[in-house]
Amino acid sequence: MCVYREEYRSRRGAAERDEPKPGGCSRRNDGEEWNGMIINDEMYMRIALQLAAAAVGQTGINPVVGCVLVKDGRVVGMGAHLKRGDAHAEIHALNMAGAEAAGSTAYVTLEPCSHHGRTGPCSDRLIREGVKRVVVAAVDPNPVVAGSGIARLRAQGIEVTEGVLAAESEALNEAFNKYIVTRRPFVTVKTASTLDGKVAAAGGDSKWITGEAARGYVHTLRHRHQAILTGVGTVMADDPQLTTRLPVPGLSPVRIIADSMLRIPLESKLLHDGEAPVIVLTTAEAPEDRRRALEALGVQVIDCGPGPAVDLEAALARLGELEIGSVLVEAGGKLAGAFLERRLADKLVLFFAPKIIGGGAEAPGTFDFPGFRAMRQAIRLERMTVETFGEDVCFTGYPSYEAADS
Repeated sequence: MCVYREEYRSRRGAAERDEPKPGGCSRRNDGEEWNGMIINDEMYMRIALQLAAAAVGQTGINPVVGCVLVKDGRVVGMGAHLKRGDAHAEIHALNMAGAEAAGSTAYVTLEPCSHHGRTGPCSDRLIREGVKRVVVAAVDPNPVVAGSGIARLRAQGIEVTEGVLAAESEALNEAFNKYIVTRRPFVTVKTASTLDGKVAAAGGDSKWITGEAARGYVHTLRHRHQAILTGVGTVMADDPQLTTRLPVPGLSPVRIIADSMLRIPLESKLLHDGEAPVIVLTTAEAPEDRRRALEALGVQVIDCGPGPAVDLEAALARLGELEIGSVLVEAGGKLAGAFLERRLADKLVLFFAPKIIGGGAEAPGTFDFPGFRAMRQAIRLERMTVETFGEDVCFTGYPSYEAADS
């Protein structure tokens, strides 16, 4: 197994161990009570986390970061990193604070950078503006930073406090934390099924399994991911747009179709609506004339293995090269099952509607793969959360493959 993947897993494991209970805090500092809230490092860091959370889905492969500057008990500057190539959160906050930045405390959800990229080092700007203390939620896992920003601040005599609400910060940046170490996208597999695990009736009807509230949340998930991936079977059956449709404008992800033989109908809506780029993952066996026809429509066609099926490992590697850092899989049982079978799913979002459809083997199930011979080998979900959307229930968790590999 590669060093990068081991490092990513060790970081994720550390975050799981340190994560506070829902609704709780990792620790409390003494402070003044105000409207039921304690004014302390955690309170200001929560404001910074809210700023960062508002930008999830719009920073590409960059992390989401929030920053709050506090001086003499007053918030004097706030900022968030809003898009790749734009100023970082610290810079926005410092620009807002102006001269009042001198002598202030900066609350930053991710370690200030120390390198020259598309923007200058934030640690240098904090030093130059006279910030006296920096409170950091999480250390940046980026190998070119990884503690050097904090070290630079301390070398200049600035007090640095680390680890305040670290788990919350790492959760916001779970996609970045994987991509920056492995150069592979973070994969979320979303499913919607009846209580008996069916994603469609025996006759193929699947509209709608879940209610409007659950489907609205799915569009929020689309906004938060750089790409959405489905199989050609879904496109042929439903002719979906795979866009983000919300009561307010949202970002539509890059649309990716796994299609080993390029069977996608050339009249499919997503090939013509211009809402977002389209990538088709295929194999060397695919007909050349179909490839040329798709490319003439502006579709990027990528070979992923010799066939007969699309090599998902190769596909994720190629998507990583294209700087796609997160992928939402909305697919039928075979493709969703393939991601689990190959240990490629990082997160599962599983919706269940209060319905029972039956249908036996003729009604497709949520995950269709060979499976395991013993219950002890089952893939288990960790860090589980349960939410309700109208009548529907959503289980979110992170698959552990250790038992399956034993």
